[in-house]
Amino acid sequence: MENTILNSDHSLKDFDFDIQEQNTDKYIKTAKNVQLYVKDYGKGQPVILIHGWPLSNEMWEYQIEFLVKNNYRVIAYDRRGFGKSSQPWDGYDYDTLADDLSEIIEQLQLENATLVGFSMGGGEVVRYFSRHGGKGVTKAALISSIIPFLAKTDDNPEGRPKEKGEATAAAIREDRIGFLENFGKIFFGVTIINKPLSTSLLEYFTKLCSAASPRATLKCAESLNNTDFRDELHTIKVPTLIIHGDEDKNVPIEVSSKKTAEAIANNTFIVYEGAPHGLFYTAKDRLNEDLLNFLNS
Repeated sequence: MENTILNSDHSLKDFDFDIQEQNTDKYIKTAKNVQLYVKDYGKGQPVILIHGWPLSNEMWEYQIEFLVKNNYRVIAYDRRGFGKSSQPWDGYDYDTLADDLSEIIEQLQLENATLVGFSMGGGEVVRYFSRHGGKGVTKAALISSIIPFLAKTDDNPEGRPKEKGEATAAAIREDRIGFLENFGKIFFGVTIINKPLSTSLLEYFTKLCSAASPRATLKCAESLNNTDFRDELHTIKVPTLIIHGDEDKNVPIEVSSKKTAEAIANNTFIVYEGAPHGLFYTAKDRLNEDLLNFLNS
């Protein structure tokens, strides 16, 4: 049962408005029957955090707190199909995902924002510039990003073979949670002798990934593996931070960020020696400082 609070100074309507104004968790409708869960914390210049596959905004836990404490407004949202957002059957191509991002920027009336895309999220950053002209965005950061193109083709011979993507899809269909558990170990560089994060945190990672719909997990894997952004990189004309670990087994640096750094003119490229894919946990303090230095520059 809902509680109604009324007194001589406030009507029910005023009370509801006050609660909504204080609530920093919100849903933004971006398309018919699609609402995205959005966190909006802090005050200052906006920073939009775009999560990786198959995670949710919760992966940014350590970055959100740090950036808010350093006087930035932080917007972190769940991609459609993931976390607490709607889980439609379709719409997991990068055009649609970039349109979702555009709706968030438009409806929150954001200006002078920085886009920070991790892994799959880097694709949304690039497609937002090529499809929406980078409206409202003055800086970009690409962390462990999948761009410019992961698939192996005649003109991209060092890319990921088609068979590898097919094997991943088969493993997800056979035992999605088991796949995610093993995926997390590679994601963070966990081996018998190297344990960069606790068992509990690794289990939490699996839990976050398991919240995604199976359909979104599969379709977004197709999009991030097969979308070619090479001809779009020239549309990013704002200062861009590129960070990647040189021991990334999920998205090898040679096929991704090294090429991106060659294609985007105004960039700062930082290589984390010996680092795996999941820098937001394994190198959280260094990542936070590098992000802050870039934002303040």
